[in-house]
Amino acid sequence: MSLAKLETVNRAGVVQLVLSGDWTLATMPQPVATFGRDLRDLAGGNPAWDLRAIARLDSAGGILLWHAWGRRWPASLAISPRHRLLIERLEAAPVDHESVRSKEGLAGLLAIGRLVLAAASNLVGIVALIGQMILDVAHLCRHPGDIPWREFSANLYKSGAQALPVTALIGFLIGVVLSYLSALQLATFGADVFIVNLLGISIVRELGPVLVAVLVAGRSGSAMTAQIGVMRVTEEIDALATMGVSRSQRLVLPKVIALAVAMPLLVVWCSAAGIIGGMVSANLQMDLSYGFFIDTLPKVVPVSNLWIGMSKGLVFGFLIALIACHFGLRVKPNTESLSSQTTTSVVTSITVAILVDAVAAILTRNIGIPL
Repeated sequence: MSLAKLETVNRAGVVQLVLSGDWTLATMPQPVATFGRDLRDLAGGNPAWDLRAIARLDSAGGILLWHAWGRRWPASLAISPRHRLLIERLEAAPVDHESVRSKEGLAGLLAIGRLVLAAASNLVGIVALIGQMILDVAHLCRHPGDIPWREFSANLYKSGAQALPVTALIGFLIGVVLSYLSALQLATFGADVFIVNLLGISIVRELGPVLVAVLVAGRSGSAMTAQIGVMRVTEEIDALATMGVSRSQRLVLPKVIALAVAMPLLVVWCSAAGIIGGMVSANLQMDLSYGFFIDTLPKVVPVSNLWIGMSKGLVFGFLIALIACHFGLRVKPNTESLSSQTTTSVVTSITVAILVDAVAAILTRNIGIPL
């Protein structure tokens, strides 16, 4: 028994596909579906086919060739009589064209259905993870000695303290850009002083939490998913289970709590940097004094906006860490799954953060906005 072989030969300027060996289900390259797609790609160039060197051909090999030819005989074909009879029987077999057309017509619906099922599966997994965390918190309340203080502090340092420089830089630059663009429009109407209102409300209430959420999702969220995913690949999580160590208590809970604690502080930090950037830009462009800006800001931006921004940060931190850990635990023991799950984790975290921000903006539209 020899493996199925395929060779491309160029004879007198004519591309010819020479097939040899045993073309049976057991000897064709695996997976067969991928090999079939490669055959269809080769058949797209209308080459000449030479099947005379094939020793054995079963129904699986015949079906693969017949589908690669588009269910019609190629223009140039060299084949033995007994193999031709097998493919002729396949040609004579009835084809349910209505079924094929219905599958093609439902391709879009099937794709939507797969997305819905995948979203439902992820939602169930996240809910189960939340339930497990609640049980872990109940256990730690009864056994304070089991609280993973070291894991919590390490995650707090990596997710919070180490994120301070980049969040301050981004916040400052966003404040400068927003102040510069707003000043151009406000100067047209002689409303330069209202730049304090615009910067204060927009940065403290909306831009600060959303910017931090995007940065943290791309920085800390991806790191959490990759860390847990690598532990899945190297079977460290299985080793923890063997030793009787709860993976949710040691891996998930410290990350979720640490990011939920760090995010509101990062929101305040980023918002402060953004306001400082806007204040510097307003002073340079509109000659608006620092004293006037600092004195006016608390009058036109009620403190409730700060509480709204910090509350968003708390929710964003909880959701980002939860989603990151969920997709990390779903990583399969291969590197391709690790990369795809990390990408999915970041995209999902950012999308969920923006959706939650939109809902919160609607629910809190009458709070903290001076009339």
